[in-house]
Amino acid sequence: MKVPRDLSGSDLAKLLKEYGYLPTRQTGSHIRLTTTENGEHHITIPNHSPIKIGTLSAILSDVAEHFGKTKDELMRELFG
Repeated sequence: MKVPRDLSGSDLAKLLKEYGYLPTRQTGSHIRLTTTENGEHHITIPNHSPIKIGTLSAILSDVAEHFGKTKDELMRELFG
């Protein structure tokens, strides 16, 4: 599955709520999200529209690794 090319930071934050990620702080245009599911995990996403493809890919890989999934599995759940 291909990484979406038109996803904004706020849209990604809404999608990640499914995995327990909630905003904990915002500094400038970057949002820090934290989940306590499967242990505590923090990610920082840029609140840009759209998020650059490499940045989005790295964020999705990090989230997938935390939940013990492949990036493709995570993308199917989020965008499928």
